[in-house]
Amino acid sequence: MKIARQHFPSSCFTTNSQLADSGTALAQSRAMSENISRTESESVPMRYFSAHAPHSPRHLIKGGESYDARAFTADTQRAQSWGRDFFEAIVTGIKRRWARERRRRKVGRAYDMALEIARVIPPESEVLDVGCGNGFIAHHLSAMLHTDVVGIDLTTSVDAPIDYRRYDGARFPVDEDSVDAVLFCYVLHHAQDVSVVLNETRRVLRDGGLVVIYEDIRRRWWDKGVCWWHNQQWRARTGPCTFRRESEWRELFKSFGFEIVSERPLSRWRNLTHPVSRRLYLLTKSPIHRACPQGY
Repeated sequence: MKIARQHFPSSCFTTNSQLADSGTALAQSRAMSENISRTESESVPMRYFSAHAPHSPRHLIKGGESYDARAFTADTQRAQSWGRDFFEAIVTGIKRRWARERRRRKVGRAYDMALEIARVIPPESEVLDVGCGNGFIAHHLSAMLHTDVVGIDLTTSVDAPIDYRRYDGARFPVDEDSVDAVLFCYVLHHAQDVSVVLNETRRVLRDGGLVVIYEDIRRRWWDKGVCWWHNQQWRARTGPCTFRRESEWRELFKSFGFEIVSERPLSRWRNLTHPVSRRLYLLTKSPIHRACPQGY
């Protein structure tokens, strides 16, 4: 039995040469695709951050829109800088306000004392303020008495515009019998040698002149504690303080040839940061000069 041979067209069979041509064409097609992809990647900026492109911009989503990461960082830094500047401005303003309030209290307290002193000293009197401190009492008093109040202290200068003269600790820088009033505003307890100070007061004060003395009084246990704390604050600058009782001050003044014209207590709440018993003394020179006793 014979089987009829079927005839197939030659196009149905692939030869080895044709397979080789197909492989070459496929390789060329792949190479062309890679070239096209590389060209597109170089010509179009990358939209997403990649570890292979560290300098390419990152795009974040802000409000539903694409947002450059570098711009986002700059905005964040500006916000932080604004916050720091705002905080520093507040702190600076508070410090400035506190310094202004302290200055107002200092000047206002000096004005109150000058107003009180002006009630007992006649106008146009020549006044010496011993231990004038910042000088504001002398400054206010000059305007109230219509005269130039001289201020002396151990420092090189004062804050207020007054006739200031430096005291060397031994001799007042004014002439003998040249002033009508001498002020000691909470100063005598700082004197390291009170005999020198009171003898100089007698030397410069005219007959009939007035000595105005404000002093802290060590009366009760509370006053002793406040005076102790005051001494701790000032002993490094002016030396140890010497606080006395009322009777001790009276005896001291009389022993140096002064008569007490008037004295009265003052409220301890005049200065809330230094609540101690206080007293105001008004003295004149006694006609009988006594020798200075030993021990003062």
